[in-house]
Amino acid sequence: MNNTQRIFHKFLLMTVAIFSLATVNCYAAETSAELDQEANLALQNLMKTNPIAADFSKIAKGMLVFPKIIKAGLIFGGSYGEGVLMKNGSVAGYYNSVGVSWGLQAGAQSYGYVLFLMNDQAITYLEKSKGWEVGVGPSVVVMNDGAAKNLSTTTLKDDAYAFIFDQQGFMAAISIEGTKISHIKR
Repeated sequence: MNNTQRIFHKFLLMTVAIFSLATVNCYAAETSAELDQEANLALQNLMKTNPIAADFSKIAKGMLVFPKIIKAGLIFGGSYGEGVLMKNGSVAGYYNSVGVSWGLQAGAQSYGYVLFLMNDQAITYLEKSKGWEVGVGPSVVVMNDGAAKNLSTTTLKDDAYAFIFDQQGFMAAISIEGTKISHIKR
């Protein structure tokens, strides 16, 4: 490969990376009222379709609801969405969820997730930190059907549990590991 071809490949990769990140950042709710409504609807739908999530909602100290995350990538990728922190049935703040990835990946999808914060330490960490990188700080367990069947609300030991829902589109896998959750002003 000559020098011109290397430069072209680097340029192509950078173009794809910039396009991927720009594409995922295009989703944001218009107003805080709209985001509140989307979060409430997403939470209600999750509770109807997942009885274990409904049980978690009764004992969680707080719920961080991201009704729609957009993820896209072609070698380099990214994800973005905005959500609502709910405590005691009311809105306590607004957050975004941002992820960047690279590797063997291609595709685009949307999904939502709810992060059930099970103790005061998890809520304090979320509210006081300059951004919570999932995988660093309080422990987070991503719930799938198999894990959910073997867990009851009396055996909970981790700080937070994530339930992913409404997956649409195609990408090889969904992970919130490495996602950074940060407070935003609305």
